[in-house]
Amino acid sequence: MPNPTAAMLVIGDEILSGRTRDSNMHYLAQELTHKGIDLKEVRVVSDDRDAIIGAVKALAETKDHVFTSGGIGPTHDDITAECIAAAFGVGITIRDDARALLAAHYDRQGVEFNAARQRMARIPDGATLIENPVSIAPGFTLENVHVMAGVPAVFQAMVASVLPGLVGGAPLLSQSLRIMQGEGLIAGPLSDLAADFPELSIGSYPFQRDGIYGANVVIRGADGAQVDAAMARLSRLFPE
Repeated sequence: MPNPTAAMLVIGDEILSGRTRDSNMHYLAQELTHKGIDLKEVRVVSDDRDAIIGAVKALAETKDHVFTSGGIGPTHDDITAECIAAAFGVGITIRDDARALLAAHYDRQGVEFNAARQRMARIPDGATLIENPVSIAPGFTLENVHVMAGVPAVFQAMVASVLPGLVGGAPLLSQSLRIMQGEGLIAGPLSDLAADFPELSIGSYPFQRDGIYGANVVIRGADGAQVDAAMARLSRLFPE
């Protein structure tokens, strides 16, 4: 059985403008690899209603899971929740359970639970909440879309809340070998190796250091024995 597939949708003008560097994709990719869910696509869209709705629809139709980050805060440009609702054709309201979580949190802090903060309790109809132990404001899952905050610490906590409930497949294993030869010299043997091990992913990542060309060759796959065999052959072809 093939592994479940996933896509990530990163939402926010601040990412596209270069003001904020996204680290959530890197974290999610690692966690999904461990779970045995194959991350197949990542998209970045602006804080634009049509762009978000279109991307959610496209990704949800073709992947088993979609993970979003960004746009579920208290400000006017945090429109992800309403866009997810629109993408699935459902309503969105302030949910009592989400409101109670936030009200208790701000009461403990002695902070007013004002209208802006109440926006974070707006949850699409039919969604289930995603726990947020960092800042309390919940994410949510609607069908196969998991909606999470963009702040890295909060995003990571939400991923940790979601992943145990998902069915994964075989974790992806990898090994790498540094070869001090240019890609033009190793391309032929790598092509032959890839042909002999079609179930593995074999990638070459070139570098130049002190005028010397080389490549890091990474072999990935779910079958540890095949990964070992391919790496053993590669090591014989290009001994250190």
